[in-house]
Amino acid sequence: MSVFKNLPAPPTVAKKPVTDTRHGITRTDDYAWLRADNWQAMFKDTSILDPEIRSYLEAENSYMEAAMADTKELQKQLFVEMKGRIKEDDSSIPMKDGPFAYGSAFVTGGEQPRYFRIPRDGNPKDEAIRELLLDGDKEAAGKDYFRLSGIDHTTDHAFGIWGYDDKGSEYYTLRIRDLATKQDLDDVLQNTAGGGVWAPDGKSFFYTLQDENHRPSKVFHHIVGQPQSSDRLVYEEKDPGFFMGVGGSLLDDFIFIDIHDHETSEYRLLSTKDLMAEPVLVAEREEGVEYSMTEGGDVFYILTNADGAKDFKIVEAPVTAPGKANWKEVVPHEPGRLILNHMAFARHLVWLERREGLPVIMIRDRKSGEEHSIAFAEEAYSLGLQGAAEYDTDVIRFSYSSMTTPSQLFDYNMATRERTLLKTQEVPSGHNPGDYVTRRVFAEAHDGETVPVTLLYRKDTPLDGSAPCLLYGYGAYGITIPAGFNTNCLSLADRGFVYAIAHIRGGKDKGFSWYEDGKMEKKVNTFKDFISAADHLVRQGFTAYDRIIAEGGSAGGMLMGAVANMAPDKFAGIIAAVPFVDVLNTMLDDTLPLTPPEWPEWGNPIESEEEYRWIAAYSPYDNVEKKPYPPIIALSGLTDPRVTYWEPTKWIAKLRETAPEAGPFLLKTNMAAGHGGKSGRFQRLEEIAFEYAYAIKVAGKM
Repeated sequence: MSVFKNLPAPPTVAKKPVTDTRHGITRTDDYAWLRADNWQAMFKDTSILDPEIRSYLEAENSYMEAAMADTKELQKQLFVEMKGRIKEDDSSIPMKDGPFAYGSAFVTGGEQPRYFRIPRDGNPKDEAIRELLLDGDKEAAGKDYFRLSGIDHTTDHAFGIWGYDDKGSEYYTLRIRDLATKQDLDDVLQNTAGGGVWAPDGKSFFYTLQDENHRPSKVFHHIVGQPQSSDRLVYEEKDPGFFMGVGGSLLDDFIFIDIHDHETSEYRLLSTKDLMAEPVLVAEREEGVEYSMTEGGDVFYILTNADGAKDFKIVEAPVTAPGKANWKEVVPHEPGRLILNHMAFARHLVWLERREGLPVIMIRDRKSGEEHSIAFAEEAYSLGLQGAAEYDTDVIRFSYSSMTTPSQLFDYNMATRERTLLKTQEVPSGHNPGDYVTRRVFAEAHDGETVPVTLLYRKDTPLDGSAPCLLYGYGAYGITIPAGFNTNCLSLADRGFVYAIAHIRGGKDKGFSWYEDGKMEKKVNTFKDFISAADHLVRQGFTAYDRIIAEGGSAGGMLMGAVANMAPDKFAGIIAAVPFVDVLNTMLDDTLPLTPPEWPEWGNPIESEEEYRWIAAYSPYDNVEKKPYPPIIALSGLTDPRVTYWEPTKWIAKLRETAPEAGPFLLKTNMAAGHGGKSGRFQRLEEIAFEYAYAIKVAGKM
């Protein structure tokens, strides 16, 4: 029996068929017109959106509001609960860098961070010594959307670059702040990727420009005080299939230009001794070979999968000759031990690795070669490696949490192996870890593999199949969903839910092969793994099929669309946030921001009939049929450059037309935000409260 009662008639949408023929295969898309022809310009100025499209999106929002009207009080209650678990005037532990330590803080009621510094050895709790550098709430005043990209200071601590996006389109404006006067200079740089890297003298910096198709394709050198139009082009990446970023070294000796797609990378170096020189290639890009670099004084340390090191190894090369011919192995490849990232300091090499799905921080003495680890004993947990802002140090910083243990921040002395607890996440409304259980179970997949599933539930939750379950999944780009502390999901656990994360193929949870087995022609493994996780939870009595609400966002939204098509009877409801559901059409359109860089992940259906057929076989939009779909809600952002608003819009329209007796199908479009939703910390909680209210409603637990 549906929990959605007395709904008004859903919006109607015109069908304007557009046909497309590729590889001798003809498809018809009735809703292609919902893509605005002027989408690039509209991302910067939403007022120019086609009135017919705007009217339809607003009608869908009204229908959604009617469907969710009875959850208004529940949403408010959830918001209050989640807000109550956040320390409103929270502050970071400042990171030492030269004569200062830099940090960020929030004020009670504030949505945006404030960036500050204190004297290097000052007491972080002494607010009187804080020097406010940037007030995010002040900068955001009067704006519907506002997201900061942080502030980066010069070597002499005199100036800072800060950036903001006030549309949600991820085109950032950069400003330069005099840290003594707190006034911005006249320099205004538009359409950047969001940050910059200072030259050592503090008179210029390097940044990446986003082109009209939202690709970071050019690195520029900006001289402080000069107009952006006079900035020197340092490097342009002509291949639209590659992303590009620019970074700096702790020693201020090099500018790194990082060029990569999802499986291939290339670095170019610019010595800060000659800022006008041409960047020098390190190792020419080779399909399927990745590498990343960090400085080590007279050597570079390079993390790479070259020469068959599927789970990566670390090599070193002389600064004077860093080419591949001079790479010398330091940390060998070990199958099943995935090295995730690395950093180097004057006396130590540090890396984060994952074994059997759990993270470990490794420390190596650069002189003796002796190694030791930082690990924890819980069944499932998360580690974050922050490192340090200085090169000549023995102290690094890391964080630890689990689904039941609030986040803890530590300083760690790599020489003495002393661990200093700096901060434990406060939960103002109270949290007793003993009230909850976190577990790691393993579901058998269709091909005999085992899929890790992390669980959180109250210890008094009955495990007899009666509990509702929110099952979350992502499964793409090698991204691992950490088993970390999340105060928001406690609102579900406290209402008797089992909160579950399925660590499905497409991520790197079980090593690089776990990623390979969930991409390209093997993408369907991702979807089958998620269904297997649901099956396992039902078999073990954690929940039942008519109590599982599935949730995923972006590429995880594709997962939601795929499992809805494959197993609609195994889910009580589906939440698809900014869902990448129109996969085939998007991969056929090389003008869209992410299409060429995404081909190594999904396939190139323009060039290859075989890859066309892979994608066509699972693309959620293309496989909608008359089936008993559960209730589905899609969440979208009008200015989203990653998953464009028309993907979920078209999907919901097609679901409603094709399966009119199923659902209901709801669409919520945020008309003033992009991929990440609302920008403020409490505004974001309102969106999560909405999603959880939907889950509770669909589970029949209101």
